[in-house]
Amino acid sequence: MRFPFAFSARRVAVGAAVLLALPRLGAAQLLQAKPAFTRADSLRGSLTPLRSCYDLNYYHLDVRLDIGQKAISGSNLFRFTATQDFTRLQFDLFANLRVERVVYQGQSLPFTREANAVFVTFPRPIRQGVRDEFTVYYSGQPTVAQHAPWDGGFVFTEHGAGQPWVATACQGVGASIWWPCKDHQADEPDSMLISVTVPKGLQDVSNGRLRKITPLKGGLTRFDWAVSNPINNYDVALNVTNFAHFSDAYQGEKGRLTLDYWVLPENVAKAKKQFGANVKPMLKSLESWFGPYPFYQDGYKLVEAPHLGMEHQSAVAYGNKYLNGYLGNDRSATGWGDKWDFIIIHESGHEWFGNNITSQDIADMWIHESFTTYSESLFTESLFGPAAGREYVHGQRRNIRNDAPIIGPYGVNREGSGDMYDKGANLLNMVRTVVDDDRKWRQMLRGLNQQFYHQTVTTEQVVAYLNQQSGRDLTRVFDQYLRHAGLPTLEIRFDQGRPVARWIADVRGFDLPVRLRARGGEWRLVQPTTTFQPLDLPGLSKDNLEVDTFNYYIGVLVE
Repeated sequence: MRFPFAFSARRVAVGAAVLLALPRLGAAQLLQAKPAFTRADSLRGSLTPLRSCYDLNYYHLDVRLDIGQKAISGSNLFRFTATQDFTRLQFDLFANLRVERVVYQGQSLPFTREANAVFVTFPRPIRQGVRDEFTVYYSGQPTVAQHAPWDGGFVFTEHGAGQPWVATACQGVGASIWWPCKDHQADEPDSMLISVTVPKGLQDVSNGRLRKITPLKGGLTRFDWAVSNPINNYDVALNVTNFAHFSDAYQGEKGRLTLDYWVLPENVAKAKKQFGANVKPMLKSLESWFGPYPFYQDGYKLVEAPHLGMEHQSAVAYGNKYLNGYLGNDRSATGWGDKWDFIIIHESGHEWFGNNITSQDIADMWIHESFTTYSESLFTESLFGPAAGREYVHGQRRNIRNDAPIIGPYGVNREGSGDMYDKGANLLNMVRTVVDDDRKWRQMLRGLNQQFYHQTVTTEQVVAYLNQQSGRDLTRVFDQYLRHAGLPTLEIRFDQGRPVARWIADVRGFDLPVRLRARGGEWRLVQPTTTFQPLDLPGLSKDNLEVDTFNYYIGVLVE
């Protein structure tokens, strides 16, 4: 989660009454200058042959943290399977960090650097299908984040009576800001060992399960954390301070799930109250909607962090100050969002969408953020009923900007509009309204997490699955809301008293089914296209026409 803005009271005017037309963005607004991308952007964002030639199986990241110098040193073992014959590959590490050597079968390999990419040449071809490995040794002072989690890097701060408190957060900018890896979301290691060495008296909490604590010479301690499931690079984290630890367990759909909480010693009482009130209800709700928690082997952890929060797999970073809402605010302004802890619900929702199902390209991050933001509505519904859930997601429209497409440009490590959060959630609520069968809708959401379990995916795969399971071709609907900034407008005319309707949209053939009725009657699902068609609704007039603008985020024009 990296919301593009912290909290906004701005409201987008979507008509609660049908005769209000939502203004569409004009051509001048949509025809914005295309951003200029550099070769460095392509090296970071594209899956070139030098990256696709090897498939990651395992990492062992072994690092030592020098808090006084704000420095890091250590190594990362890359274990891989060759997908084709090659003699050269690319891994990634930010240029301000030093690659000391790359070791293969006991020998140092030659390498070159360009921007934040490192190119390694092997002494002989590595053949397709061969499993092999190399180790990168590195050191330096990593980037210090100025406003984590919105920018990436390390956070160095203190708590209590001068106790060090260190954490990482690197979504968007990439994990290579602090450790060497193939920094692309399309390839995840199947498992990982994270070893972090810190000064005696401090603890590191990382992803997965704590396997070993080893005292070392020089007043140091190494913590080994084993991740048993595939993990995306930006989820890998270290959290270092003198944590207090307490634990619990949840009897979930796949059995006993361990719950571990690592918090500042001065916050234990507050943490027990806040985590106790939110975590188990969250797990019950999201397992019901999305299927079993995807990482039973690695457990579930909340780790207090010196930033707002991040969906670090099996070690969710928490910095919401033990407040309900979003730092005490309800982002929906409905009254529902201040009844639960936003960071616990939202960041934990990413365990299903973002961590279990990961977009192959960061341009498709709506798959992470739209579904997870929608999970807030589903959680509200689980606690307070369907009407409350719909009110919550409707209230989120106040944050929508309609400024740019939700899907970003591919191959350059660039996200789309921040509307992927709230506009994306409203899009999913519309799809649910079209499906009009909550049992089927729940099966579709659970089916996504089963079909794409521990996989990386594209927009096309997700939309194709929803089309298949819903029995409707919603491709043009998703294209309009994801690939264009403007909203579609439903235009309704009365020709000698006879109603006709069409969609005005950017997508040719746009055909979103929409609910209409004569005031006080039953809702009817009609499917206008981009050409005028008669509306078969007896008794409908300009005076009694109602369009379901509560569940549909659209413009309406009645003439």
